[in-house]
Amino acid sequence: MNTTHALLTATLLMTCGISAAQAAATSAPAAVVAARHAQPITIRNTVIGEGMPKIIVPTTGNSADTVLAQAKVIGNNPDADLIEYRIDYLNFATDPVAVTALGQQVAQAAQGKPLLLTFRTKAEGGAKAIADADYGKLYLALIKGHFIDLLDVEMFRNAAVVHQLVAAAHQAGIKVIMSSHDFQKTPSGAEIIARLRQQDALGADILKIAVMPHSAADVLTLLSASDQVREKYSRKPLLTMAMGGAGAISRLSGEVFASDLTFGMIGEASAPGQVDVASLHQVLNVIDQSVKTK
Repeated sequence: MNTTHALLTATLLMTCGISAAQAAATSAPAAVVAARHAQPITIRNTVIGEGMPKIIVPTTGNSADTVLAQAKVIGNNPDADLIEYRIDYLNFATDPVAVTALGQQVAQAAQGKPLLLTFRTKAEGGAKAIADADYGKLYLALIKGHFIDLLDVEMFRNAAVVHQLVAAAHQAGIKVIMSSHDFQKTPSGAEIIARLRQQDALGADILKIAVMPHSAADVLTLLSASDQVREKYSRKPLLTMAMGGAGAISRLSGEVFASDLTFGMIGEASAPGQVDVASLHQVLNVIDQSVKTK
């Protein structure tokens, strides 16, 4: 059984309510698949790049009260591994003092789960537009707040700003997720690979790309490119996904196709195609057990 067949089988088993252990009782032994894993990184008590993909759950509120309430729910949910503090949704998104004050409360509510801070710019599907210089100044101010574990830096912002933010984050002990988003299409496999390799060269700790598929072939392009980056170019953890309903399989299949993180939702999604965190964790666990079955 090849890895794609194994993945689809595991997903179908989950849909039918059959456990991996039950399936193993009637299945022939599968060939051992040699996988080239990421070099794991540990943030607080969370290991990224090992075993099941870790689940990130974002906040989506526009007020301090709403975000803090969401953070408490995420912090208390055992299926969520990390919390994403999405500041572009906030009414006061460009006020570093207010964002820092709330961020410190969010970090406390997360109960030890790593906090990823993200200002998703409108140019890449976020809630607000911001000039590159202002984006850099805001992030530099927030880095000094000492509440961030990971920082999302968009790779296509001004090159000098990107370099400055990576250096400042690393100096503060913050890991960088460098990101690229295409809400219109799926670039070619070669382009996806090139972007992820450029992120690696720019000093990112985790490489991220999100694309919009228009066919099953587009989803396969994303999955294949992710696998090629892991096999040939970088052992840094990856966060790759095809968005929308057609791309949902990419959010589930990371342990097979080299994506070490995935996004789940509690309540409102922050991007098309996100899966409820409880269902997501259940499917990831079934795939994890299937992958480990000899």
